[in-house]
Amino acid sequence: MKKIVFSGIQPSGTIHLGNYLGALRNWTQMQDDYECIFSVVDLHSITVYQDPKALRRKIIDTAKIILALGIDPKKSTLFVQSDVPAHTQLYWILNTITKVPELELMTQYKDKASKNRSTMAGLLNYPVLMAADVLLYDTDIVPVGEDQRQHLEITRELARRFNDLYGKTFKTPEPLITKFGSKIMALDNPLQKMSKSAPSPYNYIALTDSPEVITDKIKKSVTDSETVIKYDPARKPGVSNLLTILSLVTNRDLKAVEESYFGENYGKLKIDTAQAVISFLSDFQKKFYSLSDDKVLSILKSGSKKINKIAQEKINEVYRKVGLK
Repeated sequence: MKKIVFSGIQPSGTIHLGNYLGALRNWTQMQDDYECIFSVVDLHSITVYQDPKALRRKIIDTAKIILALGIDPKKSTLFVQSDVPAHTQLYWILNTITKVPELELMTQYKDKASKNRSTMAGLLNYPVLMAADVLLYDTDIVPVGEDQRQHLEITRELARRFNDLYGKTFKTPEPLITKFGSKIMALDNPLQKMSKSAPSPYNYIALTDSPEVITDKIKKSVTDSETVIKYDPARKPGVSNLLTILSLVTNRDLKAVEESYFGENYGKLKIDTAQAVISFLSDFQKKFYSLSDDKVLSILKSGSKKINKIAQEKINEVYRKVGLK
């Protein structure tokens, strides 16, 4: 029997190159060897206000992006989180065994709470919903970015805690974190991670950016005052980030890429990186724009129908264990 993989992505904004190289690339590579379950986790996205009409559009476009990147609905299951009620049902059960101090220690919560005194409870409880997403399907492996490792650890702890209280019910999932390329940095500030929520569009390269926009963003990316092209994230984060991106989108060894630019200037590195990214995204963009909304919604409906049966069996087991059935 194949091991089960679960992963989700929020429809809360633009999906960018960092999302793909850091996490989504793993999805396409795993579907031949694992039983893959992928979700557009729309409930997570409303921890901050979303315009309802815009959110619905983002849900469809996010699914469209996942399919255009190579997720095959014949090999993997793709569904929308809110279409499966068991996610919120298990979320509540897990909330009853989660300690508030554990949630307050989450780095993402602390960062956002420090900037906003009126932080919503949904943000605090975000990791519990993530735990429900993962544990509902007896997940073995979760491909995550480095910034999500802490959230997965609380998922593992809640699985152990529930099992200790009520008997063996959940698997304890393992993270899959790609070391190289797992964190693509911002073009305008290479000391921070590329982010779809960044105020400046020059922070990231959206997967749907036009060739002209991609070229403009990379040409304006931050480097340094030196002239040597060298991979050294501590001293030369901007140059190192461009080398990382170029290596990943061309599928070339990083050291070989670095050595090929001996004696060259930053301008050439930027132009070459832009052209490589444009070429890399070309097939994806053709597929993205060829997918109709009706086709995508049909795939999501089929995925939800299949996954609801699995999820309902698990939530029935959980309810019996805690005495609700």
